[in-house]
Amino acid sequence: MQIQQIRNSTLKITYSGRKILTDPMLSPKHAIESFVGKSPNPIINLPYSAEDLIKDIDMVLISHLHLDHFDKAAQDLLPKQMPIFCQPCDEKKLKEFSFESVTPIISSTKWKNIQITRTSGHHGTGDWGKRMGNVSGFIFKAENEPVVYWAGDTIWCDTVKKTINEFGPEIIITHSCGAKFPDSDPIIMDAVQTIEVCKAAPNAIVIATHMEALDHATISRTDLRVFAENSAIKTNQLRIPADGEILNFD
Repeated sequence: MQIQQIRNSTLKITYSGRKILTDPMLSPKHAIESFVGKSPNPIINLPYSAEDLIKDIDMVLISHLHLDHFDKAAQDLLPKQMPIFCQPCDEKKLKEFSFESVTPIISSTKWKNIQITRTSGHHGTGDWGKRMGNVSGFIFKAENEPVVYWAGDTIWCDTVKKTINEFGPEIIITHSCGAKFPDSDPIIMDAVQTIEVCKAAPNAIVIATHMEALDHATISRTDLRVFAENSAIKTNQLRIPADGEILNFD
């Protein structure tokens, strides 16, 4: 299998011979309003054109419909016949965007030869957690492939720990920039919480994504690497790919 970090939580995952695009945010730099007043978003461009990115995609998987996970550019550029999988509460809105092949994953579904199981999480704490709404993660399973857990926009919590214990993923994809608002705790994992994932799954490879793309991020790739080294987490366990970088797994 192969995972390519595109930007933010937009990934191209080649799994069991299929190319899956996650959380497409395809806007050019500064096309979306600022989240905390520092800069319009995204703060960087895609590593290559959106048209090139989507031309060989077999399916799109969306964790939720916040602008940094599914934007107007994705709505306009993705073919309307593209198979799109989502959490149940987002089905109606995606169909209103004229997409013709929208499949909500209630618990688990099989697409081609890939089993995809939806998981849950907490997109923050307290009132902010409630305001951020429903989010999902997903487990991928297929013959002769590693079990992959894409955690999605969640903090480290008992729900994530339970998912790791239940499914025993060999690869865990986290959102790790510690995004927050002026009056909130982190609404996704920060460095401390990402290291908790590494410790909870010492035999898994953890891939930190959703970094250095948005103005409400608080943790950089360098911050996370330094914290990991100080926490005795090895570089072969925690991978922090740059935008455009491809990770291959035999």
